[in-house]
Amino acid sequence: MSSSFERYQKRRLISSYFSVVLSIGLVLFLVGLLGLLVLNTKKIADHFKEQIALSIYLKDSAKEVEIDQLNKSLALAEYTKSTTFTSKEEAAEAHSKEIGEDFMDFLGYNPLQNSIDVYLKADYITSGEIEDIAADIASKDFVEEVMFDRPLISLLNENVTRISFWILIVSGIFTFIAVLLINSSIRLSVYSKRFTIKTMQMVGATKGFIRRPFIWQSVKLGMLGALLAIIGMAAVLYYMDRSFPELALLSDTYLLIGLFAAVFLLGILITWLSTFFATQRFLNLKTDELYY
Repeated sequence: MSSSFERYQKRRLISSYFSVVLSIGLVLFLVGLLGLLVLNTKKIADHFKEQIALSIYLKDSAKEVEIDQLNKSLALAEYTKSTTFTSKEEAAEAHSKEIGEDFMDFLGYNPLQNSIDVYLKADYITSGEIEDIAADIASKDFVEEVMFDRPLISLLNENVTRISFWILIVSGIFTFIAVLLINSSIRLSVYSKRFTIKTMQMVGATKGFIRRPFIWQSVKLGMLGALLAIIGMAAVLYYMDRSFPELALLSDTYLLIGLFAAVFLLGILITWLSTFFATQRFLNLKTDELYY
């Protein structure tokens, strides 16, 4: 009968530990994902900014050497990510495929122009910077027109600032909630042993001696939960990097190591503090108060 009860108690204890580890792991996993999002907000925003092209349309009178020199100078410019030259013939062919018929047969000539698409580096995708670049290019005699999507750039910059602000706010709130959830799990775990704590105290054990095994046990659970969260984060990162290689999410190794270390230390810190205050609370209770 005694061994049956002991097995039951052991199963209940393992189940309690498992639920604590799982709750810590899930909470830290979500906090870690938010941390990844915060750290990569600029990288993601820069990726979308660098998809905006500055389109340069050249006059038909432009000489080949002038076009070649412009293309090379733009490719070497500090603000350029990449350039793409499209001849009027290539543009006509692409347009014909798009509309499903050869429009030149109807018009009798090719109205399109040679063009160069310049993709700028993200730091230069601001209304002021891109206006200056466009004005400088448009000042050349053989350039017909320089076009870019002004409303899109303004909207993108405004939204990036707004989204970054709200991500920080949500991250702060979620971290606070995470602390509360982990604290509740630890308090429930300690609560189940409140009579053991009081018994040890009644036979003369010091508060530090009583707290030590509880804190060490909770810290071990916190470490296991943190490792679980880190494995989940690594899996998500790997999948995201395979799906969106252009974002280069795994390129900054030191940043990722720092984030994983922060999640691991957060798991230890929260469980240590939660266990300390939970045991302290039950150590300060009177015997008759343990039943409420």
